[in-house]
Amino acid sequence: MTLDILEIQKMIPHRYPFLMVDRILEVEVGKRIVGLKNVTINEPFFQGHFPGRPLMPGVLIIEALAQTAGVLLFMTHPEHKGKAFFFTGIDGLRFRRPVVPGDAIHLEAVMKGEKKNFFKMAVRALVDGNLAVEGEMSCMVAED
Repeated sequence: MTLDILEIQKMIPHRYPFLMVDRILEVEVGKRIVGLKNVTINEPFFQGHFPGRPLMPGVLIIEALAQTAGVLLFMTHPEHKGKAFFFTGIDGLRFRRPVVPGDAIHLEAVMKGEKKNFFKMAVRALVDGNLAVEGEMSCMVAED
Protein backbone atom coordinates (compact mmCIF):
# COMPACT_ATOMS: atom_id res chain seq x y z
CA MET A 1 0.00 0.00 0.00
CA THR A 2 1.30 3.46 -0.87
CA LEU A 3 -0.04 6.86 0.13
CA ASP A 4 0.50 10.17 -1.64
CA ILE A 5 0.85 13.57 0.00
CA LEU A 6 -2.90 14.27 -0.08
CA GLU A 7 -3.65 11.02 1.75
CA ILE A 8 -0.90 11.75 4.29
CA GLN A 9 -2.45 15.18 4.97
CA LYS A 10 -5.76 13.48 5.80
CA MET A 11 -4.00 11.65 8.66
CA ILE A 12 -1.58 14.10 10.23
CA PRO A 13 -2.09 17.84 10.84
CA HIS A 14 1.31 19.04 9.55
CA ARG A 15 1.47 21.36 6.53
CA TYR A 16 4.15 23.13 4.51
CA PRO A 17 6.77 24.07 5.51
CA PHE A 18 6.63 21.57 8.36
CA LEU A 19 5.24 18.52 6.57
CA MET A 20 8.32 16.28 6.34
CA VAL A 21 6.93 13.18 4.57
CA ASP A 22 6.29 13.22 0.82
CA ARG A 23 5.01 9.68 0.30
CA ILE A 24 4.35 6.45 2.15
CA LEU A 25 5.98 3.57 0.27
CA GLU A 26 5.02 0.58 2.44
CA VAL A 27 2.62 -0.08 5.30
CA GLU A 28 1.92 -3.15 7.38
CA VAL A 29 -0.83 -1.79 9.62
CA GLY A 30 0.03 -2.39 13.26
CA LYS A 31 3.60 -3.40 12.42
CA ARG A 32 5.75 -1.12 10.24
CA ILE A 33 5.84 1.73 7.76
CA VAL A 34 8.29 3.20 5.26
CA GLY A 35 8.01 6.81 4.19
CA LEU A 36 9.94 9.00 1.77
CA LYS A 37 11.26 12.55 2.15
CA ASN A 38 12.91 14.08 -0.90
CA VAL A 39 15.35 16.70 0.34
CA THR A 40 15.80 19.66 -2.02
CA ILE A 41 17.92 22.80 -1.84
CA ASN A 42 14.63 24.76 -1.78
CA GLU A 43 13.88 23.67 1.79
CA PRO A 44 13.54 26.85 3.89
CA PHE A 45 15.90 25.62 6.63
CA PHE A 46 18.87 25.44 4.25
CA GLN A 47 19.08 29.27 4.15
CA GLY A 48 20.57 29.20 7.64
CA HIS A 49 21.73 25.60 8.17
CA PHE A 50 24.44 26.16 7.01
CA PRO A 51 25.28 28.76 4.34
CA GLY A 52 27.86 27.22 2.03
CA ARG A 53 27.38 23.74 3.51
CA PRO A 54 23.69 22.83 3.61
CA LEU A 55 22.82 20.05 6.09
CA MET A 56 19.34 18.93 7.08
CA PRO A 57 19.00 19.63 10.82
CA GLY A 58 18.92 16.46 12.91
CA VAL A 59 15.80 17.58 14.73
CA LEU A 60 13.97 17.77 11.39
CA ILE A 61 15.04 14.22 10.51
CA ILE A 62 13.62 13.18 13.88
CA GLU A 63 10.42 15.09 13.04
CA ALA A 64 10.20 13.32 9.66
CA LEU A 65 10.52 9.97 11.43
CA ALA A 66 7.86 10.99 13.97
CA GLN A 67 5.44 12.09 11.24
CA THR A 68 5.94 8.80 9.41
CA ALA A 69 5.35 6.92 12.66
CA GLY A 70 2.26 9.07 13.23
CA VAL A 71 0.76 7.88 9.94
CA LEU A 72 1.27 4.29 11.09
CA LEU A 73 -0.37 5.04 14.44
CA PHE A 74 -3.41 6.68 12.83
CA MET A 75 -3.77 3.78 10.38
CA THR A 76 -3.45 1.26 13.23
CA HIS A 77 -5.77 3.18 15.58
CA PRO A 78 -8.32 5.12 13.49
CA GLU A 79 -10.28 5.79 16.70
CA HIS A 80 -7.66 8.47 17.47
CA LYS A 81 -8.37 10.44 14.29
CA GLY A 82 -8.28 14.16 15.01
CA LYS A 83 -6.14 13.75 18.13
CA ALA A 84 -2.48 14.63 18.42
CA PHE A 85 0.41 12.33 19.27
CA PHE A 86 3.14 13.81 21.47
CA PHE A 87 6.69 12.60 22.08
CA THR A 88 7.29 11.06 25.49
CA GLY A 89 10.84 9.94 24.79
CA ILE A 90 13.64 9.49 22.32
CA ASP A 91 16.08 6.72 23.25
CA GLY A 92 19.44 5.70 21.86
CA LEU A 93 19.15 8.00 18.87
CA ARG A 94 22.34 8.11 16.83
CA PHE A 95 23.25 10.11 13.75
CA ARG A 96 25.43 8.10 11.36
CA ARG A 97 25.72 10.36 8.30
CA PRO A 98 24.61 13.84 7.24
CA VAL A 99 21.55 14.41 5.05
CA VAL A 100 22.09 16.94 2.27
CA PRO A 101 20.13 18.43 -0.64
CA GLY A 102 19.47 15.81 -3.29
CA ASP A 103 19.10 12.97 -0.79
CA ALA A 104 15.98 10.83 -0.66
CA ILE A 105 15.45 9.68 2.93
CA HIS A 106 13.65 6.40 3.54
CA LEU A 107 11.96 6.79 6.92
CA GLU A 108 11.16 3.55 8.73
CA ALA A 109 9.20 2.92 11.92
CA VAL A 110 8.49 -0.48 13.50
CA MET A 111 6.03 -0.92 16.37
CA LYS A 112 7.81 -2.26 19.46
CA GLY A 113 4.98 -2.05 21.94
CA GLU A 114 1.88 -0.29 23.09
CA LYS A 115 0.09 0.11 26.38
CA LYS A 116 -3.15 2.01 26.59
CA ASN A 117 -2.40 5.30 24.78
CA PHE A 118 1.40 4.96 24.85
CA PHE A 119 3.41 3.61 21.93
CA LYS A 120 7.07 2.70 21.38
CA MET A 121 8.74 2.35 17.97
CA ALA A 122 12.15 1.57 16.53
CA VAL A 123 12.99 4.14 13.88
CA ARG A 124 15.67 4.62 11.29
CA ALA A 125 16.40 6.85 8.33
CA LEU A 126 18.38 5.61 5.34
CA VAL A 127 19.88 7.40 2.34
CA ASP A 128 20.88 5.22 -0.61
CA GLY A 129 20.60 2.20 1.69
CA ASN A 130 23.07 3.74 4.16
CA LEU A 131 22.01 4.36 7.74
CA ALA A 132 21.69 8.06 8.58
CA VAL A 133 19.75 7.92 11.88
CA GLU A 134 18.56 5.13 14.20
CA GLY A 135 16.97 4.85 17.61
CA GLU A 136 13.66 4.48 19.44
CA MET A 137 10.80 6.89 19.95
CA SER A 138 7.87 6.78 22.29
CA CYS A 139 4.71 8.86 22.21
CA MET A 140 1.25 9.15 23.63
CA VAL A 141 -2.16 10.16 22.35
CA ALA A 142 -3.24 13.56 23.64
CA GLU A 143 -6.54 13.33 25.40
CA ASP A 144 -8.73 16.37 24.91
